[in-house]
Amino acid sequence: MIQEKANKRSDTKGPIALDLKNVEDIPVDPDKIPKGDMPGDKIQISDDHIKKARFIFPKLAELLLPLLNSHPHQRAVIAVCGGSGVGKSETASLLSYFLNSQNIGSYTLSGDNYPHRIPMYNDAERLRVFRTHGLKGLIAHGIYDSSIQGVLDGLWSDGNDSNLELTKEYPWLAKYQEVGRSGLRNYLGTANEIDFDELNGIISQFKSGADTLYLKRMGREANELWYEAVEFDDKHVLIIEWTHGNSFHLRGVDIPILLNSTPEETLEHRKKRNRDGGTDSPFTTMVLSIEQELLNSQAQKAKLIVSKDCELLTYDAFKRVMLK
Repeated sequence: MIQEKANKRSDTKGPIALDLKNVEDIPVDPDKIPKGDMPGDKIQISDDHIKKARFIFPKLAELLLPLLNSHPHQRAVIAVCGGSGVGKSETASLLSYFLNSQNIGSYTLSGDNYPHRIPMYNDAERLRVFRTHGLKGLIAHGIYDSSIQGVLDGLWSDGNDSNLELTKEYPWLAKYQEVGRSGLRNYLGTANEIDFDELNGIISQFKSGADTLYLKRMGREANELWYEAVEFDDKHVLIIEWTHGNSFHLRGVDIPILLNSTPEETLEHRKKRNRDGGTDSPFTTMVLSIEQELLNSQAQKAKLIVSKDCELLTYDAFKRVMLK
């Protein structure tokens, strides 16, 4: 029978084991599975997510058990990362559920709680970084004047200054976008945007055997910011679900799992998720493109790379898929 909470094993010195033969038989009720800890996060677990989690779990177990049994506190950290819409939150919740079902206490933490700014302000900062660098690029290349600023004012109002198609009409816009994108690349997923020190401290405390951790909660409004005390005395596994879970800035992750999707698959998912069937704004498309560049550059660190179709990819196979 599935247990709602794992048995406490704080004083257990015996080895941790998993009964992988019964993974396929573990019943899954999406409405009863505990989700991650991001306030307001909407998680819809589908049959595809369940299929992917069942595929990953035995392979994860092979890597996880030796780590748990060699660690002084029998603890390990897993990261589930990937691009927009790839199913990070759902897959992480299911993996945690499977672990808990076998008395290996697990907790799912959302990395989206740890930017320096709440989402509204962080979105504004991303745009400021892009536009500030773009303007400076025009000045540095001697192609800025008041008429160009007049055009930019209109593009800013429409949110079109990152639209690649408009470079045909305004050739100077290509330089603005090039330099702006470069500035944005030095912000997204870096310590300028994210409090990696706090996350690294949480990982360190967890691995040191802390029984209680204060974890950050962040909503979308300025006053929606608080900490919650979470008990970890019965937890052996911390799962971090996050785009940047495989970042070089994040320390102490034992098993990074990359859920891969091609740019075409990501675009198709976002089109389906958009209520009016429209595509993302040009700026959102740029942000997602840069985040995919980051994921690609970090992929070699992943211990497991899983395709949308539940295939285990080597790093070389991943590169071939992404270069098509």
